[in-house]
Amino acid sequence: MVSNQISFLKSLQQKKHRKAHGLFLVEGLKSVSDFLHSDFYTVKTVFHTPHSASKMLKVSGKIKLEEVSSAELEKISSLTTPQEVIALVAIPETNQIEPQQLADKFTLVLDGIQDPGNLGTIIRTADWFGISQIICSEDTVDVYNPKVVQATMGSLSRIKVHYANLLLLLPQIKQPVFGAMLHGENIYQTNFGSEGLILMGNEGNGIRPEIQDLINRQITIPQTGKAESLNVAIATAIFCNEISRNRLK
Repeated sequence: MVSNQISFLKSLQQKKHRKAHGLFLVEGLKSVSDFLHSDFYTVKTVFHTPHSASKMLKVSGKIKLEEVSSAELEKISSLTTPQEVIALVAIPETNQIEPQQLADKFTLVLDGIQDPGNLGTIIRTADWFGISQIICSEDTVDVYNPKVVQATMGSLSRIKVHYANLLLLLPQIKQPVFGAMLHGENIYQTNFGSEGLILMGNEGNGIRPEIQDLINRQITIPQTGKAESLNVAIATAIFCNEISRNRLK
């Protein structure tokens, strides 16, 4: 692998270069395998060490494979302990969200999530509970940030993530907006129905005031202990679990 190729791949750790080239990196055999089987992501190249060559035999002949040394892979990787396989993946084109695409299902809406680990965990949680789409505010952390991709553990390959101006988009969607708030209906007594938007807010400030005005129903997770707050990824998991439980009644 030549030095300028290494520099290019390493540059994709930065959002401006990912955006300019429409590419991002996925690390680890399990995650790469998930993206190889994705319906809406295209894997361009898989880089692997000689040690993992035998594991690449199952990869489709249409995918370009490139064997690299462990030292070269380490230069590309964003991880402290690099894995043996890295894929170069195309960022899919995101068309404007049509409200009918969200009918008869629940969609997560994220307002200003900043921590990559939180976003990655939320995507993984959505995948577990069968939520296939997430809408993010424009200032939410980039879903193709290496830390986000790693935290999804491959789940990003099955989830469509959109970025949009929530103030403009939410009024167009004729579904109930359930907002996670400190005060509101008890989540354990809430009938979520069969569809809706589950709105989660920023780690420190919650849902911004102008977005709160678009909430139809404020929902709270009752506090029984003394913690100051609940991590947004954990709170999202509780919401997803309650929606799933309601559907199984």
